[in-house]
Amino acid sequence: MASLQEKIGQMLLVGFEGLQAPQYILDWLAEGRIGGIILFARNVATPEQLAELVRSLRRAARHPLLIAIDQEGGIVARLRHGFTESPGAMALGAADSEVLAERVAAALGAELHALGINFNLAPVVDIGHDSSNPVISTRTLGIDPARVSRLAVAQVRGFQKAGVGACAKHFPGHGNTPTDSHVSLPVVSGSVDFLWQHDLIPFRAAVEAGIASVMISHVKFEALDPDYPSTLSPAIITGLLRNEIGFDGLVVTDCMEMQAITQNYGAGESAVLAALAGADAMFFSHTRTNQEAAYNALLDAAESGRLPLERIEQAITRINAFTSRYPGAEPGDLSVIRHPDHLAVCRAAAEAGTVLVSADPASFPLRPESQRIALVEFASHLETGAIDQSGLTGLGTLLHAQAPRIIHLALNPAEPEGETLEEARRMVRAADVAIIATRSAHLLPKQREIAQELLDMAHRSILLCLRNPYDIEVLDGPDTILCTCGDATPSLQAAVDALLGRFTPTGRLPVPVKGVS
Repeated sequence: MASLQEKIGQMLLVGFEGLQAPQYILDWLAEGRIGGIILFARNVATPEQLAELVRSLRRAARHPLLIAIDQEGGIVARLRHGFTESPGAMALGAADSEVLAERVAAALGAELHALGINFNLAPVVDIGHDSSNPVISTRTLGIDPARVSRLAVAQVRGFQKAGVGACAKHFPGHGNTPTDSHVSLPVVSGSVDFLWQHDLIPFRAAVEAGIASVMISHVKFEALDPDYPSTLSPAIITGLLRNEIGFDGLVVTDCMEMQAITQNYGAGESAVLAALAGADAMFFSHTRTNQEAAYNALLDAAESGRLPLERIEQAITRINAFTSRYPGAEPGDLSVIRHPDHLAVCRAAAEAGTVLVSADPASFPLRPESQRIALVEFASHLETGAIDQSGLTGLGTLLHAQAPRIIHLALNPAEPEGETLEEARRMVRAADVAIIATRSAHLLPKQREIAQELLDMAHRSILLCLRNPYDIEVLDGPDTILCTCGDATPSLQAAVDALLGRFTPTGRLPVPVKGVS
């Protein structure tokens, strides 16, 4: 029989720095003081290293363990180099294929299962209402609740058939706010009827499909609870999700160390409020001090009677049900990692999710043998180190391998100035066709300004939107517009292949963009 201290510990899921678990994490697992681990890119070097890390965690744990990760695909993926990368949600929405969505999720799920990871914090089922939303971006499957529902349910099937519990997020919806909850508390003032007609539809579909878990957002919905963000709201967790929608699986919070919570509550008090609201497990992903404060506050609340034992038992029952259904295992045969079938289905999905908005025969497809072609790319913030070392990004490397005559230059997204910008101008002026590859220029005024300048001076131009297609709305005059709806490696390869005429894109944008039918 687990003690009260152990039961409280099971409700905490924590993260740490490094490629090996610190001793205090191993001690906490042995004592039953935590119920699970969340892994980030900071914990990952190679499949073999990650397998050894997971093995050490599982061997240390006193109780069945939740090992969680955000492997959505696209811009949120903790496993990249050395693992199968997949296109993101918006590309899957543009492809609009339940078969591809399920097969991509099954490939990711199979690799997670082989690594001993039993909890994937995906799929995102938020509706893409707001083009200025900085946190959802290409993580949405689209704006149509029916399409989002179909594709999300297909992803759930893929993950869970592979032996990995899925998690629909961010309940009751994070798509209708321009505020990032990592930075401050988003507030939504729309009606409850609007939620039922839009944002809640995919969550209900995921629940009906048997999803293992739902993650609660740090968003305040004034019509549902004028006092608390969703994470701390009994009206939203117990009232809406449990009683009205009927979900009886595992409810987890988004990370409680995000500023939407920390600016307004301490770690301990927020943990207690989340538990009282109906959350079964809480993520404290970063700081040992906050993790300890949450544990101590939950234990104090339980011992004082503020946190009823019945509420704790409900949480433990659901956690145990999850780990029974998705027990995970010590990592074994890693040959499934980057299996050719996984790479092939992700490439197929990326191609199906590529959208040719408009095409000028003089600029698309490219003819490198007879045209002077220049690609100027606003690099991903993840690739600034690669720019400094080699000058080539992932896109540049893929393009150079297929068409070495095309010249490529990457602009640092933080500092697109100086000699590099002057070189970009010279390249564009000298080219017969200039490709301007943007990443969310609609949200970044400096990138938008420079991209427009380069488009204006080009003889023939291709606008390549590597992330949000909303860049189309703020940039004038490109002769050809191509959207990948994300910049994971398969989507970058699809962009290269489309530019070179190796396939004809058939995807359709799953979100509304002005001027695009």
